[in-house]
Amino acid sequence: MINYFALTISEMGLGKLELSVIGAVSLIFPILFVYTSKNLDAKGVFEWMMEKPNDWIGRK
Repeated sequence: MINYFALTISEMGLGKLELSVIGAVSLIFPILFVYTSKNLDAKGVFEWMMEKPNDWIGRK
């Protein structure tokens, strides 16, 4: 005997607003994650520090 367990969306208490927020976040998050990970590598930070040496925290 195989028992399947699943809840419907209404049983979880999710409405249209919650589903639309979940959908928007699941679309936006990967895009922003890839964009920021390209800009926050060590080489990029080092280049920024050399570009504006008076702006970084250790230089006051």
